Amino acid sequence: MTPHHEHIRTICKLLRSCTYRYDLHALFSDCMEAAAIAMSNAIDLANRDAREKRYLDIVGRYERDVVDVFTKVLAEIVLALEAGPGDVLGVAFAELGLGNAARGQFFTPYPICQLMAGTLGAADQLAGIIEKSGFVRALEPACGAGAMIIALAEIMRAQDLNYQQQLHVTAIDIDPRAVHMAYIQFTLMHIPAVVIVGNSLSMEMREHWYTPAHILGGWSAKLARRDAEETARQLIDPAPGRDAPVAAPWPDDGTEPRQLRLF
Repeated sequence: MTPHHEHIRTICKLLRSCTYRYDLHALFSDCMEAAAIAMSNAIDLANRDAREKRYLDIVGRYERDVVDVFTKVLAEIVLALEAGPGDVLGVAFAELGLGNAARGQFFTPYPICQLMAGTLGAADQLAGIIEKSGFVRALEPACGAGAMIIALAEIMRAQDLNYQQQLHVTAIDIDPRAVHMAYIQFTLMHIPAVVIVGNSLSMEMREHWYTPAHILGGWSAKLARRDAEETARQLIDPAPGRDAPVAAPWPDDGTEPRQLRLF
């Protein structure tokens, strides 16, 4: 039994208590979006007005006691992640039976993510990247609720590496609900990240959610500076057999890196 077990049970119980009045899929989605907006609006001033309107639209659909359930669910998420890292919302999502098999939506179990992160995040590899570049950069093109990134952060912490300062994440998912779930968990773990609603295959990106750790840590400037240094270095001495780099086909609003790296 994980340290999150009782909190996940409580989350599911709270949400199911409202299903005699509301559809569970819509209830869960609205709860996640409202929580994500509340966190975002505390720090992301550029998106605050539009998201505040969206928040008021969401809570306006529900009676006061159901909105109170949303706050209790968030409290349980906080308590669960305080007990230790883990994919709390991914497990709750599965426990509630909300997976969308028709869309091929299955979240990778957290123990498998831990195994994969352990393989990718070998101590000498991570330490070497940090020594050379100052931080590790991770791209998750189908992030779900963020389990893979949470596992990577756990691996870094076990290696006495400070993921809150030495890791930056770009996480993408086509499902807004998954993006909200990942954003909540990354925010509570203080992971510097931009979580994007978009399609990694078509490169169509719609919404950017910047975690407090990203904004407070000045990561937009750090990433732009590192990209500029890498581009300049490659222009001077491109790798054998490789042309000078061109801009990646990625939305460039002046805040996002033009090139993304897995590590």
